[in-house]
Amino acid sequence: MIKQVRKLHRAKERLEQNLLLIEGTNLIEAACQTDYKLELIFYTERWQENHQPLCQIIAEKNFELQLVSSDVLNAIATTINPDGVVAIATRSPAKPAPILTRLGIALERLQDPGNLGSILRSAAATEIDGLWLSSDSTDIYSPKVLRSSAGQWFRVPVATNQNLLELARRYQQQGVQIIATTSKASKTYWEIDFTQPSLILFGNEGAGLSQELIDLADEQAIIPLANNVESLNVAVATALLLYEAKRQLMLTN
Repeated sequence: MIKQVRKLHRAKERLEQNLLLIEGTNLIEAACQTDYKLELIFYTERWQENHQPLCQIIAEKNFELQLVSSDVLNAIATTINPDGVVAIATRSPAKPAPILTRLGIALERLQDPGNLGSILRSAAATEIDGLWLSSDSTDIYSPKVLRSSAGQWFRVPVATNQNLLELARRYQQQGVQIIATTSKASKTYWEIDFTQPSLILFGNEGAGLSQELIDLADEQAIIPLANNVESLNVAVATALLLYEAKRQLMLTN
């Protein structure tokens, strides 16, 4: 028990040094599949018995392992009912930087980590080039972002701390179409031509996009809503536009 407590303190010290907390079997599997280096994995005996194939993969990668009791694991985890495994990992090397050749999205002042995780799932499902996140958005390394991404956090190239106005201008100069999502647009999102290289801009959950980004955009798109419905959740809105873009691109191939 003393050794386990020491490991626990060491894990918390590492997390205080801006490391990453990865909770649950699905996220551990995704990290292994994408060769994301895990510094230390805590697991219970019961979890080990039920996940022998994954344990073999972890052993082959030579990650540091520590068998702990359920009480110790509960103390490490941030979830209420952890499934028996938690890992910590370094934030370096960083997630791969996106390179826009076909389709990307940029998020301005996104505040809800659950929304960001859901957007990452849609981004992975539609195979976009990547995601750019403004400097005043939620932390990409938040445990809630990882959990709500259902493992897709490891697969989507992301650039954080971005000046989106400069980013949009730079890509615009390279011939990339900049698309702003706004409730005041005259075009619906299915009227936008996504077959050319495009960067789609999404704004804050409550305030939407800044006027500077809207004014800069080549196109503005609206999602039609029924009367008395003010707006959609930003993660839902992102999914709608990404799948419309995917539909159009599939028709051209």
